[in-house]
Amino acid sequence: MAREIHWTDAEEIGIQLQEKFPDIDPLTVRFTDLHKYVTELDGFADDPAKSNESKLEAIQMAWHEEYKDAQG
Repeated sequence: MAREIHWTDAEEIGIQLQEKFPDIDPLTVRFTDLHKYVTELDGFADDPAKSNESKLEAIQMAWHEEYKDAQG
C-alpha cells in the first residue's frame, strides 16, 4: 500500500504526478484539473476540500521541477 499523502506533501505529490503523467507540462495544467489529479493519486488521504491556491501552486512547482529533471 502506498504511503498516505496529504496536501502539504508537495514534493511527494510532484514525484507521483510526474510518474503518472510524464508527458504533461505541469505549467499547462489548470488548478481544477490538478486538484482532480492529486485527489485520485494512490495513497491520497486528505480532505479534498482542504486544498487552496497556495497548496496547489506548491504542488505544481514541485511537479514542474520533476518534469524539468525528466526532460534532461
